[in-house]
Amino acid sequence: QLQLVESGGGLVQPGGSLRLSCTASGFALNSFAIGWFRQAPGKEREGVSCISSSGGSTNYVDSVKGRFTISRDHAKNTVYLQMNSLKPEDTAIYYCAADSIPVEAMCVPESPRNWGQGTQVTVSS
Repeated sequence: QLQLVESGGGLVQPGGSLRLSCTASGFALNSFAIGWFRQAPGKEREGVSCISSSGGSTNYVDSVKGRFTISRDHAKNTVYLQMNSLKPEDTAIYYCAADSIPVEAMCVPESPRNWGQGTQVTVSS
């Protein structure tokens, strides 16, 4: 099983920014589509943003469009989620996931087979 590690979470005030990173241990991410998901207490896990293996295709859930940006750096074997203008409703555990499936399917939480352990993002004043 692929090992993914998220980092970059933390506590931030409303309107602030965070950048999450997803890296892989022992394998190259560049052949996989990557997705960022989140799960808030009492809520189902939702797909936030996904990116194709090439980086040429991305998608976002409506609630983060214009605020979040997904990107990947093949040389660093890392996928990022830049989160700006954060809101309290963005508070959740954020997970990255990887799989060799089309990006259109990647953001469905039931689709990816390889998951990280998650990083907590808390937006609060």
